[in-house]
Amino acid sequence: MTEADDRKPRSDEARYDPEITSEFAIPKGLDVPKTGGEPETTSEFQVPQGLLTPQPPAGEPEGSAFSTPRTYDPQGGLAAFTPATGVPLVSLVKDAPWQDRMRTMLRMSVADRPAPEPVQHEEESGPAVPRVLDLTLRIGELLLAGGEGAEDVEAAMFAVCRSYGLDRCEPNVTFTLLSISHQPSLVDDPVTASRTVRRRGTDYTRLAAVFRLVDDLTDPETHVSLEEAYRRLAEIRRNRHPYPGWALTLASGLLAGAASILVGGDLIVFVAAAVGAMLGDRLAWLCAGRGLPEFYQFTVAAMPPAAIGVAFALAHVDVKASAVITGGLFALLPGRALVAGVQDGLTGFYITASARLLEVLYFFVGIVAGVLLVLYFGVKVGGKLNPEAALHITQRPLIQIAASMLLSLTFAVLLQQERSTVLWVTLNGGVAWSVYGAMRDVADLSPVASTAVAAGLVGLFGQLLSRYRFASALPYTTAAIGPLLPGSATYFGLLNMAQNNVDKGLVSLANAASLAMAIAIGVNLGSEIFRLFLRVGSPGKRRAAKRTRGF
Repeated sequence: MTEADDRKPRSDEARYDPEITSEFAIPKGLDVPKTGGEPETTSEFQVPQGLLTPQPPAGEPEGSAFSTPRTYDPQGGLAAFTPATGVPLVSLVKDAPWQDRMRTMLRMSVADRPAPEPVQHEEESGPAVPRVLDLTLRIGELLLAGGEGAEDVEAAMFAVCRSYGLDRCEPNVTFTLLSISHQPSLVDDPVTASRTVRRRGTDYTRLAAVFRLVDDLTDPETHVSLEEAYRRLAEIRRNRHPYPGWALTLASGLLAGAASILVGGDLIVFVAAAVGAMLGDRLAWLCAGRGLPEFYQFTVAAMPPAAIGVAFALAHVDVKASAVITGGLFALLPGRALVAGVQDGLTGFYITASARLLEVLYFFVGIVAGVLLVLYFGVKVGGKLNPEAALHITQRPLIQIAASMLLSLTFAVLLQQERSTVLWVTLNGGVAWSVYGAMRDVADLSPVASTAVAAGLVGLFGQLLSRYRFASALPYTTAAIGPLLPGSATYFGLLNMAQNNVDKGLVSLANAASLAMAIAIGVNLGSEIFRLFLRVGSPGKRRAAKRTRGF
């Protein structure tokens, strides 16, 4: 046999010979169909031969996450299910304030949101997505830095995006970070931008100006281009505070004096508390100018009122030293941050709420450190401060109502509110104290329950005034809760701890915390009760998260 004969293929008998083949060889006589070049080892996920599959859309790369699956047949799919009651159509009331319309949409799932509103400010060449997102973040930054709640900040950001035609947007707000994501369609890549809040300041005049800008952007009859919106935003940033520094210092003194009247002080106590608060305010300004953190500013500001009260006790002057110290603490209690923190927690923004409440805790610890330091040395040198003085507050309804209105007015000045809102918030504070005094002194109800009801009325009236003037509710509620802040309970708790009565001190501080929570929950509940009866959507209902069993 030649070498060429060796290279010839073997016969069928040789191929099926068990001596020269594997036990996996094909048995003799079995016809194997020709595969036409298809590999014998294929995946079990291969499409069976003869099944017709739709081709992917033109221009869409094969294997894209947004392409139609190759084994999907639209004609063979299940029929869509429609409930017997039909699919509810949600359409927002056009004459409702933008805050409520946008908040209603944010509380819906993405699938339940109504169709986009007609675009009022879209440019001829289409919206400039990066610039719109940047404008939205800058507006949200001013609102969050001014103390606005996280839900209201998200509503404002969502309103700005929708006004420029960016419907598929998802804003996200935390304590220091704002982000927003826009996805033009399901097959386009999303665009995401973020901004960090570095500094926080209290200026409700600037806050009201930002709300007016957002209101103009969402108004279908007002055309505000991107350039005009940027120009107005720059003017808002450059605006000076409406009140000079000396007016703020004077307002802090009058606030402390009015607070001392509420806890039973007289004219001498009023002057002493005012002087102590003004000294503390100037020291805090000095520390701020040197770059010290706010914790130390609160610590230093709490020392002068406590020192004046201890001085009266050491001099054996017939003056309520406790009223002097209590009045001085009123100007330092972080009521604004407390209300915002509890409101964020009640609306589901738990990260932001935790950060705000932690900030309140640090401020409170700073106040405690400053007052305890002075009280401790005062007690050591022989100062006789009576913790039981809290039980002997003289009831003077007319004088206390006037003092509560003065306290709200000066609080509004410290918050840098517009002059047009000062009168309204002053009246709101007087109503709050009248309700509180009637429930606590006349009806003999619990101070916590009385505080909650009075704070609820503050929140309700604040929402009514804000809707009447198309502005934020903060300028009408924050200063009005000033008379309700637990200044006396805080002071007497600290005094008991300075005198080694730790148990009584903790009870008093727990009472102060209960009053503070009652204020915050009451304000939020009043606002939600107002929105409960506000007609925003056509179905008449606003869905919320349903979690009734803790899961």
